[in-house]
Amino acid sequence: MIVLHFEDPVHILDLGADENRFAPDWLKSVHTALDTVVGGSSALVTIGTGKFYSNGLDLDWLSAHGDQAQTYVADVQDLLVRVLTLPVPTVAAVNGHAFGAGAMLAMAHDFRIMRADRGFFCFPEADINIPFTPGMAALIQAKLTPAAAIASMTTGTRFGGADARELGLVDDVAPEAELRDRAVARVRPLAGKDPGTLGAIKSTMFASAVSALRA
Repeated sequence: MIVLHFEDPVHILDLGADENRFAPDWLKSVHTALDTVVGGSSALVTIGTGKFYSNGLDLDWLSAHGDQAQTYVADVQDLLVRVLTLPVPTVAAVNGHAFGAGAMLAMAHDFRIMRADRGFFCFPEADINIPFTPGMAALIQAKLTPAAAIASMTTGTRFGGADARELGLVDDVAPEAELRDRAVARVRPLAGKDPGTLGAIKSTMFASAVSALRA
């Protein structure tokens, strides 16, 4: 269950306690929470509870609803666009595994802090034979150096916290007990910026990725 907390001026969005896959109802719940977040000049932290940040696409749902695959992928990419251009400062507190589209969701944030001792950050597409869509590839490449993009997108490597930081997938690591507080501390000083200005800046910075995700 998705839960939104508020620690003035920071909203903390708990993505859930299971694998936090992108089921259609889950996507709608995240959008509903983001509607609240953008209602004021605040900041956003996203975090999961337990073993997973997010395991990405709901492949079980997708296999059972193959006729809706195109709409489903478009809905996923709409969420990535929204987070990428959200008009408030954002940080993903990666509490556990972030795989595939779950790792892309973390990438869409302004900053990423990962649990130091457990959990993997991974783009497994090369090993599960699911090519990146042009939009998903553009999002990742907009946030990484070319070397980091090749190392993460073409290998399927599972990066622990320290290796993810060294490669540039995440900005920092923290012990599990400190992760949430460190993420809040990262964005608290940034809250209060004009949403119209910040949203316009992000939309301009990532215009190519946004266009590819919406195509």
